[in-house]
Amino acid sequence: MDGMVDKGITIDFSVQGMSCTACAARIEKTVGKMPGVEAVAVSYSARTAWVQYKPDLIQPLKIMEQIGKIGFKAALPEHAKEGFEKERSRLRLRLIISLILTAPLLTAMVQHLAPFAQIEMPSLLTNPWLQLGLATIIQFIIGLPFYIGAYHAVRSRATNMDVLVATGTSAAYLYSHYLVFNADRAALFAHEVPLYFETSAVVITAVLLGKFIEASVTSRAQSDASGYSKLLNTVVRVERAGVMMDIQTEFVRENDYVIVQAGQVIPVDGVIASGESEVNESLLTGESVPLAKRPGDPVWAGTRNDSGVLRIRTTAAGHSTMLSRIVDLVRQAQRSKSMIQRQVDTVSAWFVPAMLLLSLGTFILWITVADPGNWTMAFRCAVAVVLAACPCALGLATPISLVVASSRLAKRGIVVKEAGALERLAQLDMLVLDKTGTLTEGKPRVSQVHTTFGSRQGLLRLAAAVEASSTHPLAIAVRAEAMQAGLVPPAATDFEYTTGKGVEAVVEQRRIGVGNASFAASKHWTFASASIRSFAEERQQLGETVLYTSDNNRVIGAISFIDAVKPYAKAAVTQLRKAGVTVIVATGDHPAPALSAAQIAGISPSQVHANMLPEDKLELVERLKEQDYKVGMAGDGWNDAPALAAADVGMAMGDGTDAALTAGHITLLQPRMTAIPEALLISRLTVRNVRQNLTFAFIYNALIIPFAACGLLQPWMAGTAMAFSSVSVVGNAIRLNSRLRRAAVQSF
Repeated sequence: MDGMVDKGITIDFSVQGMSCTACAARIEKTVGKMPGVEAVAVSYSARTAWVQYKPDLIQPLKIMEQIGKIGFKAALPEHAKEGFEKERSRLRLRLIISLILTAPLLTAMVQHLAPFAQIEMPSLLTNPWLQLGLATIIQFIIGLPFYIGAYHAVRSRATNMDVLVATGTSAAYLYSHYLVFNADRAALFAHEVPLYFETSAVVITAVLLGKFIEASVTSRAQSDASGYSKLLNTVVRVERAGVMMDIQTEFVRENDYVIVQAGQVIPVDGVIASGESEVNESLLTGESVPLAKRPGDPVWAGTRNDSGVLRIRTTAAGHSTMLSRIVDLVRQAQRSKSMIQRQVDTVSAWFVPAMLLLSLGTFILWITVADPGNWTMAFRCAVAVVLAACPCALGLATPISLVVASSRLAKRGIVVKEAGALERLAQLDMLVLDKTGTLTEGKPRVSQVHTTFGSRQGLLRLAAAVEASSTHPLAIAVRAEAMQAGLVPPAATDFEYTTGKGVEAVVEQRRIGVGNASFAASKHWTFASASIRSFAEERQQLGETVLYTSDNNRVIGAISFIDAVKPYAKAAVTQLRKAGVTVIVATGDHPAPALSAAQIAGISPSQVHANMLPEDKLELVERLKEQDYKVGMAGDGWNDAPALAAADVGMAMGDGTDAALTAGHITLLQPRMTAIPEALLISRLTVRNVRQNLTFAFIYNALIIPFAACGLLQPWMAGTAMAFSSVSVVGNAIRLNSRLRRAAVQSF
């Protein structure tokens, strides 16, 4: 066991008690310092904390305790929804009580407004002692969580929204409290002495209302984002040793046989053992047309069995299914931070201290310069500045929009692994496409077989033996053709692969090779007949791919392959071009089939790069980036892996397999070309929405704070505006959801 390194494991906590993004940053900082914690990411919008830790050094309970020490409550994932709903219920109760107690205090505020100055209010409602009593309950009972949050923030040498609310409302309350006990009694009861009890009460009520609305719409966004959970069956029917039983999904084992009736959601990943049906995979991949499924076909958890009864041999269940992995990747994207979000977090970190200093400066300027000696006016303006300041609008501007966008993309079969990829995708102006499996179907079939020695079956038999263990699409096509011809390939040994070129192996004591022209040249193969070259040239001019077959370094024949261009490839390329994206083809294939596929898709011949190895594609991507292009790369996730990783945005064209989820920054679960312009459109709409939110937040602060400092806003107005600025940002982000829904069926 020496030399082995313990690998950290991850866990998601639900976190209650956060009031703004500054709280999330404080949790990240505190938990990140704990021994054994390798990484931590906290999302205020999702109310979750993701932690990667070493179980031999620290346990989740210790992490939860540490989060509790800084004023928050952490719970295990299974209690997340329950905890969030309890927090929202408590918030609703506080809001209702605060509204009831604030209503009588509003009468005093109404009398200060010119249109209502002559209205006679009941003396009881304007009694200073009643106002003191009601305001005290609101300030120190209803508003207690603000003080607790502010205390923990200051104790941690940080600031947050709670600090602003507690400071501003306390100043208004304590000033009014002082006047009740020290002002002239006659003037006080004649309402000649201005009290600000209604200011502190209205601000607390407005903030609670804003937070409740924010929590409600955030809950709805989270519900949409976690829609995949609705596809997870909890109880399934399993056949074991001929006995039928109903068990929990997480207890299903590999190779168990699961019975799925018509109309049910398939609960496991597996292979159909018996039965035929049509399976609707739209909830998982975005494809609305049901697919015919027969014995031997793969199926995945979360898809729906539309017709016949299926008996499925399980390959993965519970948290091991592709659906669960997609859920994890969507959550990973939602908790990650884009470059915009990191910049906003940096601004938010110093925003609250700056506002407190500005409030102090406002007070000093009024008392010394603007209106010397007028303590009431100086106090009112300083409090208004504190109450107007709103870091939450800035903090919420980005994450809510990203939650909405990532969930919408996932429902279309487009899985974004990190928030930054969505932001970079919106800037895309150059897209490099692989040909096989991206521009074309990726399922080539043998078109012609030419040989100068022996029979067609003999050549196929040798080629299938050499390609026996290869996963390349052309190798699969060779084996499929041999199987269809009823051939049994002999055993092969001593394989020697050259990536992107070909393979050699020993078959029946002969060195048999299969490869392209480049491979043949590198191995110095000689041609047994000129007719082989003529055959290759003829088929390549028709847009087909050709592989040569050699026997002891002597080419004895060739096999040509045809691979159809994907439906709607031309429409997708047209949409990308309209969006300002230049499309390039980079393929390891011969120029003729590459040019043929590009022509069908509407791509200029000058933008076709053929005979490219994986390292050549990587060099192309890096060269384009050096020319200041924002480069996307779309490939099959295997041979294109270096280029996918190097691109600004790597898009792995999946085929519904688990392996596709490991490549690129974005995975297209179904390899449809139209998903690329669709993802581009959604990313641009999302970034536009984020910028709208940020613009509003900055304009709000740029306008409202000077107004407050100049005495043009009453403190209660400033506090109310602060609360509703957050609600406006969240509402605009939620509006994005309907815009994205419409965009899913629109072109550029």
